[in-house]
Amino acid sequence: MTRPLADIIAALHRQHYREILAPLIRSLGSFEWAEDVVQEAFVQALRSWEPDRLPDEPVAWLRRVARNRAIDQYRRRQRGRSKEQDFAAALPDHVEPRFDDDAVADDDLRLIFTCCHPSLAPEAQIALTLRTVCGLTTEQVARAFLVKATTPQQRIVRAKRKIDRAGIPYVVPDRDALPQRLPPVLKTVYLVFNEGYGATDGESLIRRELCDEGIRLGRLLCGLMPGEPAPQALLALMLLQHSRHRARTDAHGDLVPLEEQDRGLWDQTLIAEALPLVEASLAGQPVPAYAIEAAIAAVHAQAGTPEATDWAQIAALYGLLEQGAVGNPVVALNAAVAVAMAGDLAAGLARIEALDRTGRLAGYHLLPAARADLLRRLGRPEEARNAFRQALEMTTNPVERRFIERRLAALAAPGGDDRP
Repeated sequence: MTRPLADIIAALHRQHYREILAPLIRSLGSFEWAEDVVQEAFVQALRSWEPDRLPDEPVAWLRRVARNRAIDQYRRRQRGRSKEQDFAAALPDHVEPRFDDDAVADDDLRLIFTCCHPSLAPEAQIALTLRTVCGLTTEQVARAFLVKATTPQQRIVRAKRKIDRAGIPYVVPDRDALPQRLPPVLKTVYLVFNEGYGATDGESLIRRELCDEGIRLGRLLCGLMPGEPAPQALLALMLLQHSRHRARTDAHGDLVPLEEQDRGLWDQTLIAEALPLVEASLAGQPVPAYAIEAAIAAVHAQAGTPEATDWAQIAALYGLLEQGAVGNPVVALNAAVAVAMAGDLAAGLARIEALDRTGRLAGYHLLPAARADLLRRLGRPEEARNAFRQALEMTTNPVERRFIERRLAALAAPGGDDRP
């Protein structure tokens, strides 16, 4: 059976939107203009194509139509043949990057650096990049910032307007200016990976393509800035987290918590690549926060069994991380869990409850989920059930929802769930 045309075009949009958009943004100097012509190209495809008679090269067709739309619009805006010819010559007719030796040799990474211009607020830089360059939805961007969906949308609109009005150039900075833009670039790459590691929506817990994209960009950053500890640390962290991807869900696609995972499924090749990067990133001063996070992931990766996990070391590392990330509520939550797992369940629970009272993680499902798990371990099933119900109300991913429902069912069984 021939697939419906709308499904075919939707798949092309998901897979190739960025590679069509990125070179047009560089040539047109405007996000909104480039987005408009690319969307017009997809609309034209919906009108012109037939499901059983697609162009021989659909992506090339879309690129060509978007490019021609831009030229037509420029023709209407400008007078004079010479300008029109100059503009047409400047437009890309393929997506293979052609940069100088000193330029970033990847179109996505080049555009991420471009979006992370220091004249834009850091939150606006990252929101704009995640939405436009990395293809995350507004809801996914909002989840990354733990804010309402309207907040990143407003930031994105303001950032685009500022770019247009201020004439911010779409160029990669000189190499000596790259470190200034590195923090938001690293955060952007990690947020892309995180959306793949724990998808906001959809039927799967893991979006492998986003995890792979984050790691690919991390490797490019390490090649671009050799010896810089922060990119090395971030790459190590992503590799270590991704090394567990085969064990994180079972044959039915259901979530398997860390302590119950089959560690024989962990990818030892990724772990072996990551561990030297962890050591290298910890050697310099100051130690990047990503290096401490990578060190925590390394402790997990090197434990052959759940019982062998050095939770005391993990709790100590989280203490260091809290010192450098004062006020970060997610770090505080993870530190509280580490304290509990290191042997002091009551102290960990007290820290989570204190954090909950601040309201800084309101709507973040992992807080009540963590609270519920500690209450379960402490033998307080009714309170655990209430906390799991609260987490369930906040959870959007169906895989995570099923996991919480299983926990609730276990607690409802005779005797409750008294596992450690």
